[in-house]
Amino acid sequence: MLTLTGVGKRYPTGDRALTDIQLSLPKGQVMALIGPSGAGKSTLIRCVNRLVEPTQGSIRLEDVELTKLSGSRLRHARRSMGMIFQEYALVDRLSVMENVLSGQLGYVGFWRSFLRRYPQEAVAEAFRLLERVGLPHAIDKRADALSGGQRQRVGIARALLQSPKLLLVDEPTASLDPKTSRQIMRLIRELCAERELAAIINIHDVALAQQFADRIVGLRAGEIVFDGKPSDLTSEMLTTIYGEEDWDTTPEPADDDDEESSGATSHVTSPQAATAPHAPRQNRLASGGAQ
Repeated sequence: MLTLTGVGKRYPTGDRALTDIQLSLPKGQVMALIGPSGAGKSTLIRCVNRLVEPTQGSIRLEDVELTKLSGSRLRHARRSMGMIFQEYALVDRLSVMENVLSGQLGYVGFWRSFLRRYPQEAVAEAFRLLERVGLPHAIDKRADALSGGQRQRVGIARALLQSPKLLLVDEPTASLDPKTSRQIMRLIRELCAERELAAIINIHDVALAQQFADRIVGLRAGEIVFDGKPSDLTSEMLTTIYGEEDWDTTPEPADDDDEESSGATSHVTSPQAATAPHAPRQNRLASGGAQ
C-alpha cells in the first residue's frame, strides 16, 4: 500500500537525516519505528505526508506518487493520511467536538471549518468516534481541561474523521504515564484492526513497540539497521540500534491484569507481549454544524 524507494533527506546545512530508505507497508499492518533520538524517525514520518520534503527517492501511496504532488493535489492526497502528534496539536480554547471536527478541514475547506459548518454525516461520525475512544462525556469540554491521555484520544478521533488509509503516529506516548501509554497503544492497535488501517508509529518505548506492533523497523543515523518481527529484536540487535547496554537486565512490562478499563470499548485482543529484551521507557451542535 505504501512504498518508499531510495528516500533520503539532506538539510540545507548539509546534515543528512535519512539515507536510502527502502520500505513497503501493506494494508492493515502496524509498524513501529524505533531508534535513538536524532535517528530520523520523525523525519521519515513527515516525509511521507510531505510536512518535510524528501531530497531524493520515491514515496507511493497505492498508485499515487506523493513526491510529485503539489497544491490541491497534495492537499487531496493528505486526506488519506491521518496524523497523530506527540503534542496533540489541539486548539485549547475549542471544545473536544470542535477539535475532532477539524479533521474535516481537508474536505470542507477553511471558511466552512471556521464557521463550524460541517456536513451532518461528519458530525454523526464524530459522535461515534468519541464514543469509540472513550470520551462521550467530554464532547463539550475545552481541550485545555483534558488530561494528556484524553487529549491524545481526541487527536486519534480527529485523525480517523479524515477516513484515512494510513495513520502516521509521532511519539503518541512520550508525555504519558506507563498505564495510559499502554491504553493508547492498545486503542491505536484495535482501531487499525477494525478499519484495516496501516500505521507507522514513531515510538521510543521498545517494550510497547514489541507488544503492540506487527513489525519493527530500527533506525540509526538515518539508516535502517533492523526490519523484522518484534520477537526477532534481540539484545544484540538493540545494541546495534541504540549502542552498548545491558539489555538483558531491563525489567519486563507490567501485566495487563492490573489495568483498569480505559473507558474505550475493546473489540480486538492485543498481541501478546514479546519476550525479547526491552529498552528502558523513558456540544453543542446545531443541524449541520458545531456551535
